[in-house]
Amino acid sequence: MALALQSIPLINKEIIENLSFPKTEVLNDKVAIQERTENLHKATSLGNLHKHKVEILFEDREGLKRVNTTIWAVLGQRIYLKGARIIPVQRIHSVELD
Repeated sequence: MALALQSIPLINKEIIENLSFPKTEVLNDKVAIQERTENLHKATSLGNLHKHKVEILFEDREGLKRVNTTIWAVLGQRIYLKGARIIPVQRIHSVELD
């Protein structure tokens, strides 16, 4: 699985504002959605308290992408990164806290 993850493009957070996101949910398992929510809240706490970066696997209109960054806030159905960059929660596949 790690090898497959490495094949997904790692992008700079600065280009997120130029991406287009469909409104559909990328996960279809309620347990996976709940796990994503819990990990997003943990990542936000780690980011605010310790400036801890996480890896976010998400999907825009063109396909899967990864970004290493700190999450500043989770508000409604959006996560906020530095510079007011936003990723819709429903487009996030996973959040790696390591």
